[in-house]
Formats: sequence, structure tokens, C-alpha cells
Amino acid sequence: MPELPEVHALVTDLGARLTGRRVDRLDMVSFAALKTFDPPVSAVNGGIIRGVTRHGKFLDLVVEDLHVILHLARAGWIRWRNEAPTPAGKPGRTALAARLVLDDGSGFDITEAGTKKSLAVYLVRDPAEVPGIARLGPDPLAPDFTETVFLDILKSAGRSQIKGVLRNQSLIAGIGNAYSDEILHTARMSPFKPAAMSDEDASRLFEALQFTLADAIARADGLAASELKKEKKSGLQVHGRTGEPCPVCGDMVRQVIYTDSTFQYCPTCQTGGKPLADRVLSRLLK
Repeated sequence: MPELPEVHALVTDLGARLTGRRVDRLDMVSFAALKTFDPPVSAVNGGIIRGVTRHGKFLDLVVEDLHVILHLARAGWIRWRNEAPTPAGKPGRTALAARLVLDDGSGFDITEAGTKKSLAVYLVRDPAEVPGIARLGPDPLAPDFTETVFLDILKSAGRSQIKGVLRNQSLIAGIGNAYSDEILHTARMSPFKPAAMSDEDASRLFEALQFTLADAIARADGLAASELKKEKKSGLQVHGRTGEPCPVCGDMVRQVIYTDSTFQYCPTCQTGGKPLADRVLSRLLK
């Protein structure tokens, strides 16, 4: 799933390509992906793109006074085209969900891999009309996201496991499964540590959060959308690296499997050398 650093890079890439350009049309190929009906999709036809921004993991294309909001979900992506599009391809595991065409025929396709489709497209007058945006917590890259703000979030979360707190979009916007793994590894902290922790631990976690996101954004800076997935994978230390040696201590990276997701960690760096039980209903290490 694209998370804050990748969406940030997509904003930069698409902003440079799209700002000031005129939309010819927005085609919805998967009508299930379109989550709004008023205004109609045709309302952006002929409009000038005023800019591209983001709200957490949501992309926002500003077309005149309207907002085309994209949430790429688990397996969605943006594929830029320099030339006029050909007809939609054959059905497959990577399906075309929508297509934006500029007045010169260039533009981008919005695709989604796999059989579980959760990509979403919204056309709204105000981004706050999108439920997922309306309930977003603060952006960890914003200047006003201070250590004090972070400490208050942790205290309010109480005994909730810190892994889930970092991923909760209503508490902190933009961090998902991959970067929460990376942040906790950098902080040398168990994924199941309670959020209400000491000020010293909270400060260490805040520094890890800031460093991890800033480093990922710096690595992705200037890359085209087509390069971002490869760059993200190459920069991860523990996420998606089960069975590989930890780059810090050399211990084997392990994983915990949930019903619909997995996460990775280093026992030596994060849990005092003790493996976490790999089953959903276990009493897990705090």
C-alpha cells in the first residue's frame, strides 16, 4: 500500500506534470471504484488542473473548484502515459480502474492489482466531504506536529499497542504497515508495547518517526511514479524481509501473521531477543 512517503512523491511527480494542464476527460472503467455521484465525473472535462496535494494517504487533484480524490488502497497505482490511450486492456489481476486524459492525449491510468478491489475515487467540492479525510489525525510532516502533540496522542491511546496506534489514521495520518514496522525498528521498540509509555521512550519513538519518514521522502525525491515501488522496497530494513538478517544486529527478521496482514520485526533490536508468538489470539509480549 502506498504510504505517506510514496504519496508525497506522487504529489511532487504529478504536480510537475499536471499543474496548469487542461483535462480532456476522466473515464471511470470500474464503476465500483467511484464513491460519489454529485458532481458527475464529466464536470472535470475541460477544466484546468490547479495543483496536486495530499491528505494523509489520499491524493487530491484540484481541477478548477473541484477535487478528484484518489485512495490507492492496498494494490492501486498510478501509471503515466505520454501518448493517447489505447482501449482498455484485457481483464487480469492488474485491472484498469480509471483513466485521466489531458487535452494532448497524455495522462495517467489508475490501476489495481489482485482480486480484492478497494481502490476509491471521489469527485467532491470540498475534500472534507470524503469520510476518510474528514476523520484524519494530524499529519506527521506538518510543522505543528511536535513532540508534545505526539506525546498527547500516545497518552490518550492508553494501553493500546503502539503498532496499531501508529497505523490508526484517525490518530496520525499517512503511516501504514510498512513504515510503522520501520519506525519501531529504528526506535528499538516492541510492536506490542503500550502506547502510554515513559516520556523518554516517547521521545525516542518521535525521533524515529521523524527520521524514518524524512529519510524515505529524501530517497523518493525526484523519482517518477514508475520507480517508487522499487525504491521503497530497497530502503526497508525489516518490513517484508522475513528470514533475512537484520541490517543492524544480524539477527533473523521474524514476522507475526494476522488474518489479513503481517508485520516484521527484529527480536534482538526490539523485543529483548524474545520472538513474538505468531498467532492471533496469543498473549503477546508487551
